[in-house]
Amino acid sequence: MGTASGDDDRHVMHHGGGVNLSARRPFSEALRSGLAETFFPDDPFRGFGALPPKARAWGALKYFVPALEWVPQYGFDKFKFDLLAGITIASLAIPQGISYARLANLPPIIGLYSSFVPPLLYAVFGSSNNLAVGTVAAASLLLASIIEDEVSPEDDPELYLHLFYTAAFFTGIFQTALGVFRLGLIVDFLSRSTITGFMGGTAMIIIMQQLKGLLGMKHFTSKTDLISVVGSIFKYRHESAILGVCFILFLFSSKHLKKKMPHLFWVSAIAPFMVVVIGGVFDFLVHGDEHGIPIVGDLKKGINPISISQLRFNGKHVGVVVKAGLLSGILALAEGIAVGRSLAMIKNEQIDGNKEMIAFGMMNIVGSFTSCYLTTGPFSKSAVNFDAGCKTPMSNVVMSVCILLVLLFLAPLFKYTPLVALSSIIVVAMIGLIKVKEFIRLYRVDKFDFCICMVAFVGVVFFTMVIGLSASVGLSVLRALLYVARPATVKLGNITGTEVFRDVKQYPHAKSVPNILVLQLGSPIYFVNAGYLRERILRWVEDEEHICKGHGQDLQCLVLDLGGVTSIDNTGIGMLGEVHKGLDRKGIMIALANPRLQVTEKLVVSGYIKDTIGEESVFLTITDAIASCRYGLQRFRGKEGGSEV
Repeated sequence: MGTASGDDDRHVMHHGGGVNLSARRPFSEALRSGLAETFFPDDPFRGFGALPPKARAWGALKYFVPALEWVPQYGFDKFKFDLLAGITIASLAIPQGISYARLANLPPIIGLYSSFVPPLLYAVFGSSNNLAVGTVAAASLLLASIIEDEVSPEDDPELYLHLFYTAAFFTGIFQTALGVFRLGLIVDFLSRSTITGFMGGTAMIIIMQQLKGLLGMKHFTSKTDLISVVGSIFKYRHESAILGVCFILFLFSSKHLKKKMPHLFWVSAIAPFMVVVIGGVFDFLVHGDEHGIPIVGDLKKGINPISISQLRFNGKHVGVVVKAGLLSGILALAEGIAVGRSLAMIKNEQIDGNKEMIAFGMMNIVGSFTSCYLTTGPFSKSAVNFDAGCKTPMSNVVMSVCILLVLLFLAPLFKYTPLVALSSIIVVAMIGLIKVKEFIRLYRVDKFDFCICMVAFVGVVFFTMVIGLSASVGLSVLRALLYVARPATVKLGNITGTEVFRDVKQYPHAKSVPNILVLQLGSPIYFVNAGYLRERILRWVEDEEHICKGHGQDLQCLVLDLGGVTSIDNTGIGMLGEVHKGLDRKGIMIALANPRLQVTEKLVVSGYIKDTIGEESVFLTITDAIASCRYGLQRFRGKEGGSEV
């Protein structure tokens, strides 16, 4: 591309409508922009700069306390819906709270405590209108499996309970920090496939464990792996009860009724509460505890006692509660935020993931001070809240008031609730978490995602919950690293009659440009993938040279489409220089098309553009690059013809 007139033509093209190579940003601006895109992709404070100081302060306060936004506009037209929804989810919170506390080997009253204080805090700090707060089965079992390895609930129940409070405190600190420092991207490492497999495996283990209560077994294993659980079932299979089967049939019938008649959703919602009431009345009338039917036992009246003095920050147990708090906190965030977003999408609403983290964190910090263990936004309760027509987080306040009344006046009545009723409620809820259709869909859509899902499922079922979760997350991260280390490069061809270039494998009718190879690089170029990209580009060139020679031609030019390259580091720039040297020895020109600002800045500063390929080899579009290559080839051939004459 060496003639003066050609250089002048391209000089005009660059300054008229080509790539702006003079655009430079100060380092501080580039750093600020990068941090903003990483930690503030939603730009929550946009428009604040034009406001007076008081308005900015009020806006910032409303951001961190979302209740200040909806409370001033709240009226009876919304309250009547929230009242119905709150009462409905309260009827579900009572049996679930007691059941999941039992699942964690905690006193049943702790489950009711955990359904009173945290929902009040979520109503103030939460951003979702649909989320209903409470305890969850998976996190309950995960916490129990970690803490039981350190302290037995039978040998030292008081210390065991205190470690649960302490774990909730660390969970809250962790979640709040993630929200304040905008580090929600950490939760993104729990992919949907991982969550699906983990929840399915956890549900399977919980169902197997609940056979103790469902079948009236008095002896059972405390381990969570499948082999131990199945062995315990066969060992004590002679201890059984028909009552659990009746409860399960009743609960499944209510779910079937909801599917057939969606407007009767409330029947399914209150069915667990009815199981508790019916079971309690039955046990009281027949004196079930005297006939071998285990019951919940005494539940004392009164609101949550203060537990801040019971937090354990010293001694050998700190490492265990930190581990339990962090793992369960990530799991709770992933479930709560996913549930909130999915329900918000149905109503065309938006929720802020970082606000949710702060809300969950505040719930668990204050909860740990008031005799609560970990809480989040469970899917079952939130779905009921949504179906009941909730309008704002006020439904959580209504639920808390209902739980308060139970704690003050009705708690002792649940003494006679048979454990078989609680086991039935848990089993039916867990069956819904084993999403066989989703497993099949993953297998059809993405085999690697299916493997990630199955690793979590199998790991939880046959080993432990921590192993299953860790292995699945590790495989997900490995996949992401492979995508970074081995990015896709594709050969582009022209769609006839247009200036559009597309992948020739996806569009077989796209035609290659004679003597010119067009490659698209679709990922950042870093030290991790620079070596691979160099080898891959040179291999593309070799393959194209063979094709050209088969047609009696030579490859003359390589065009790299950099539109998908969002960033490049020093190793990547060095790689481009090495590719240029290799092609230059073969007499093949190189041209760059549509480099982004972040890439152009570094290519200019490093001298790659000015000293290596020249500014005349950088173009706005692939079409411009090809036109320039053709022009250069024509000039070169013209020179050769003239010299021969």
